[in-house]
Amino acid sequence: MKADKFSLHNYIAITAILIVLIMTVLDVTVVNVALPVLADKFGVSDSDTVWIVTIYQLVITMLLLPLSSAGDLYSYRKTFLTGVVIFTSASVLCAASQNFAMIIASRAIQGIGAACVMSVNIALTRLIYPREVLGRGLALNAMVIAIATAAGPTIAGSILSIASWHWLFLINVPFGIVAFILGKRLLPRNLPRQDKTGYDWVSGIENTVVFGLIFYSLGSFARKGDTVTNICLLLAGLAVGVLYVRRQLNRRNPMLPVDLFGIRLYSLSIITSVCSFIALNVAMIALPFLFLNSYGFSEITTGLLMTPWPLATMIVSPLAARFVEKHNPGKTAAAGMAVYAAGITLLLLLPDSGVRVWDIAWRMVVCGIGFGLFQTPNNIVMVIATPIKRTGGAGGMQSTARLVGQTLGATIVTVVFALMSATSKPVGTCLYIALGTAIIAGVFSLSRAGKIRYLSV
Repeated sequence: MKADKFSLHNYIAITAILIVLIMTVLDVTVVNVALPVLADKFGVSDSDTVWIVTIYQLVITMLLLPLSSAGDLYSYRKTFLTGVVIFTSASVLCAASQNFAMIIASRAIQGIGAACVMSVNIALTRLIYPREVLGRGLALNAMVIAIATAAGPTIAGSILSIASWHWLFLINVPFGIVAFILGKRLLPRNLPRQDKTGYDWVSGIENTVVFGLIFYSLGSFARKGDTVTNICLLLAGLAVGVLYVRRQLNRRNPMLPVDLFGIRLYSLSIITSVCSFIALNVAMIALPFLFLNSYGFSEITTGLLMTPWPLATMIVSPLAARFVEKHNPGKTAAAGMAVYAAGITLLLLLPDSGVRVWDIAWRMVVCGIGFGLFQTPNNIVMVIATPIKRTGGAGGMQSTARLVGQTLGATIVTVVFALMSATSKPVGTCLYIALGTAIIAGVFSLSRAGKIRYLSV
């Protein structure tokens, strides 16, 4: 399929994917805003209520690779449509929840649906878009995620101002139905496979246990849970992880894509992605403390100050996608990390007092421009570096790398704040860590530039 033959059929097929992506991202941000309301509704503590968000993200992390493997073996289209049905049905269950246990179970089921969608959305995008304009499809994915992230709090506030909390979940239903109908009619089928290997259930269980134990223990560390228990869970997860990796080394199409790690371009891109999301999340979590506690801005102003970052990323991502159609994506991504590092440096240079809103806002824009210039080219490199029959595994690993980076970033902030007093400026330490990991990501990105063929080739 040539770029000039990208038809209305293809645009509608992409719309089905984007609708569900928006739903799955919004279901994190809108629920975050509603946690106080849900705590009061179900009569639980604020710390317990956080599980409504945590269980959703934990299930996604545990299932991304097993489901991407299923997509590679059987059907990206069927995996996606199954996810839409599960996610939409679970949204109804969330709205119908009568107690805390029910909403936790419903959110876990929602996580299964979201994992189905996230595990194959990159693979489906690759099948829909011609190679020479693939970057535009990946940029569109990144853009709608940025929009959903930025708009989530506003949408949640608007819904809660005119309706009950139930509508935070029920709003998914009509969109889910539309996405299912469009997807069933228009999404492409997998390319024919030469090998007929069956699904590796043992690896699927090992993957779920490894990521479940490790991410649960890291999250519990962040919530200051029992240290001995957390260490035991983490060690157990690592022990199972060793067995899991050893099993993958002997598989033709491993669930954990160790075969793809043999592609230097791909492995460098994964490392780059993890470092970049550590740099992103460390800064995004720490900065509100700077604005609220150090500069004394209100909660509303702090929220507004955080907005220029995702908005700048949203605007720059599609421009970066078009740019790398004729320019080296590795060098472009490295330049993006350089701009991002410059933005973090500018934030570090802010004075201790007398800071105006504009002084912060334009620096946040610089960070957003840098990450937008980095994210889409890096995603493109990860996709084009892999054989098309392994796109599901590559896409699942791409999402896993993002979640690993975000989780490590959140854990780092928690540890820094726990070890340092407020008077010793922990936010500054976090920003220096963000700067360092951004520089590492930029170096890794630049090191792969000579190995990349342009998209138009």
